[in-house]
Amino acid sequence: MIGFYNYTVILTYLGLLSSVTGIFLACGVGNLPASPKYAIVCLMISGLCDMFDGKVARTCKKRTEQEKQFGIQIDSLCDLVCFGILPSVIGYSVGMKNWLDIPVLIFFPLCAVIRLAYFNVTEEMRQKKTSEVRKVYEGLPVTSVALILPLLFSFRNDIGTEIFPAVYGIVLSVIAIAFITRFRIKKPGMKSMFIFLGIGVLELLWMLYRTRK
Repeated sequence: MIGFYNYTVILTYLGLLSSVTGIFLACGVGNLPASPKYAIVCLMISGLCDMFDGKVARTCKKRTEQEKQFGIQIDSLCDLVCFGILPSVIGYSVGMKNWLDIPVLIFFPLCAVIRLAYFNVTEEMRQKKTSEVRKVYEGLPVTSVALILPLLFSFRNDIGTEIFPAVYGIVLSVIAIAFITRFRIKKPGMKSMFIFLGIGVLELLWMLYRTRK
């Protein structure tokens, strides 16, 4: 079998499986209606997996150069589905279906893939020069949507189901532009990651409470 199979990629694959499930839930499966709420939950699970997959991978000290490069590539390919494609599918599910919405739904994954490809190139070059862990990101990391969109979705009923698709589209556009805008963000440490995890849990509970009807 081609590919590399070890514990360092398990979380990455689980995140992908969660997002593909979210795509099906957002579109509707069988006789079940579309459920963007549970698709959002899948997005959050993918974000959780992505948050720690790098940490898990670095615990393996005997990875070959090919395994390291495979990890970079597979992480970005899965991120494209999780944080580039799924948010657009959710947008379509919540009502972004007219001809003005479609360019936004296309623009978002395009910006995500540009940012991810740029990251792969710069990360490969960086690793040839140093073995130190990356300290800053250029542009908004695509995984940020796993915190931003659930928070937005939790106010869906307050915003109004008729207006929400337009608001969602505006937020997607702003995030997409931030993906490819040249600015630097400090990479969060372990303490910050656990803070983000706590925020995510609170967001999940808040969203489920606000959208329970």
